[in-house]
Amino acid sequence: MSRSVAGRQRTALVALVGNPNSGKTSLFNALTGSNQKVGNYPGVTVERVSGRMPLGEGFAEVIDVPGLYSMRAVSLDEEVATEVISGVAEEGEPDVLVCVIDASHLERNLFFFSQLVGAQIPTVVALTMTDILKSEGHFVDTERLASALGVEVVPVTSHKNLGLDNLKLAIERTLAENIKPEVDLGFPNVVREPVFRLHERLARAGVDVTKSSVREALLDENAPLNRRIKDLPEFKTAFDEERAKILGETAQGKTIDAQSRYAWAGRIKAEVSQNPNQLSRGTSDRIDAFLTHRVFGPLFFFLVMYLVFQSIYTLATPLMDLIGSGIDAVKGGIAPLLERWPLVQSLVVDGVVTGIGTVLTFLPQILILFFFIALLEGSGYLARAAFLMDRMLGWCGLNGRAFIPLLSSFACAVPGIMAARVMPDQRSRLATVLVAPLMSCSARLPVYVLFIGAFVEPRFGPAWAGFALFLMHFVGLVFAVPTVWLLNKGVLKGRRLPFVLELPRYQWPRARDVLVSLVSRAKVFLNTAGTIIFFLSIVIWGLLYFPRSDQADLSYRAQYTQSHPSATTDELSKYVDARRIQDSYLGRFGRTIEPVFIPAGFDWRLTTAILAAFPAREVVVSAMGIIFDLGGDIDEKSPDLRKALAKATWPDGRPLVTLPTAISLMVFFALCAQCMATLATIKRESGSWKWAAYAFLYMTALAYGSAVVIYQIGSRLT
Repeated sequence: MSRSVAGRQRTALVALVGNPNSGKTSLFNALTGSNQKVGNYPGVTVERVSGRMPLGEGFAEVIDVPGLYSMRAVSLDEEVATEVISGVAEEGEPDVLVCVIDASHLERNLFFFSQLVGAQIPTVVALTMTDILKSEGHFVDTERLASALGVEVVPVTSHKNLGLDNLKLAIERTLAENIKPEVDLGFPNVVREPVFRLHERLARAGVDVTKSSVREALLDENAPLNRRIKDLPEFKTAFDEERAKILGETAQGKTIDAQSRYAWAGRIKAEVSQNPNQLSRGTSDRIDAFLTHRVFGPLFFFLVMYLVFQSIYTLATPLMDLIGSGIDAVKGGIAPLLERWPLVQSLVVDGVVTGIGTVLTFLPQILILFFFIALLEGSGYLARAAFLMDRMLGWCGLNGRAFIPLLSSFACAVPGIMAARVMPDQRSRLATVLVAPLMSCSARLPVYVLFIGAFVEPRFGPAWAGFALFLMHFVGLVFAVPTVWLLNKGVLKGRRLPFVLELPRYQWPRARDVLVSLVSRAKVFLNTAGTIIFFLSIVIWGLLYFPRSDQADLSYRAQYTQSHPSATTDELSKYVDARRIQDSYLGRFGRTIEPVFIPAGFDWRLTTAILAAFPAREVVVSAMGIIFDLGGDIDEKSPDLRKALAKATWPDGRPLVTLPTAISLMVFFALCAQCMATLATIKRESGSWKWAAYAFLYMTALAYGSAVVIYQIGSRLT
């Protein structure tokens, strides 16, 4: 369906608005199905979800606006929502507002509806949760509610697709007949009379405004109309005089406004609800008595989080291994076909296919994580988890919602950073994004296993080796919380916002919502972070491959053959591969910056392995295998690699890797931002490379400083 706008035809724009947890997202998914697209609003990082909905003989564009309790925004997502409603956003003014009202919280939802009246946009009410009310023996008289609001009211049950056709027909009628809400909010005469006088005076002067905007300007000095008339002295003076008469010396305009609106909402609720004062949450209250208990609540919460974390780790590993095997099979099939062109072969096999593999390897963890988040959110438990953790994280400037992204980052920082969207405001979300990579993700595990197995277990035994592995997973967490405190005090200058969160009813998660969420997350990752990861994989391949020449290869072979006359073909090939990396641009860079890392105990070989692992930490073990003449097809449990590290020496004959070196290297990997997928995701979530660069710099400095301190102290004590 199209609308005529400024002499041109465009697709009708329908905005879904309403309180958080009112069923808005479920309705959006039911109306648009798979015809959705996700992006950021221009210039900000608040996510914009839109989709096409069949309407009449054509389609309408539907926008899922961030949830609001009031049109007075206090956070970035609320500002975006109010801009969409007021028509300031890129899309322009919506043609129809679909106000989603939760029938079980009618009074609070009607308060928000009363503020929408001032926008004077054609409106339809979608009444949700009526099935829950019915199961408890209550109902809302929709005809009386529609009469009181002056718009059509349509009961809908999204997960059962009930009422959707009626809602679409109501939207069509509202578009065709331009039906706008008409309500008497019951403001006292002391407010209504000056509104009438000022509105008449503005109308005679040719200023086109509504009575509601005049009333808002009287009761709120920051209202948009006050900005319009500030350069019109005669009107500004009149408003100031009338405002003084209304408010006197002590009264607050916002208080009068809120009291009048809530009084109106209470009257409407009493008129349309059966036993309005007997509505209860029943089963949800009984469950909350246990799940939000000060003792049993946290215990249950940690059990749930452990199961989620363990499931991500357990379920993702075989899927990631399967993807890895598939990528290896593709490499094995392509490599012989390109054998005549070594450069093209390496580009395709080691660059393109490996880059694709790196992107796809992250998908299982992302999908499994968001599957559990969707389940917890859909059931209503995620809000309780945030409530329980608020006190633990509050001292550093974060509220309880931050715990989910931080815990998720123990599996992988990429989905953990993406999960930071649950944060209530931009500053706390950004602070969470910037410290989430400090959590010890599964990609660091091969480094821990390699060096603990080579230098801790042989000296102290398996029990201490297991304890060391346990401790390494908490290094990042120890640094993360004070880092957030410092970020809020210095860089972000954030403050802890009051933790206000509605506890929705418990219910079974809706399969359609979970599926749509997973598909949406996969699309976002592949189209944004995945593109950057793939591109940087090609760049790293080039830095490791070039420069290369046949003459240099002959020289390498001659040198090794002369010193190892009985060398096998495989040994010779491994040596040539190692020398190629040593003399590559990345290898040369590693040798150039070796003096910087010597205080941490790293020579050019360890430094080059660190640099080579930038696309993904998982490749550090194979990079070390190549650098130490063992080839790239080894893993962290390889006895040969452990022996090679233990036997490696500095030019003066000192052991290259000692226990302090091993610990400093593990701590460096635990704290550094050495993962381009993480940086790409930070850029995507923050909307700027500035914050990705900041994360890289501060984490690298933190990792380097910690590694130097550990090595310098450790080498003096051993």
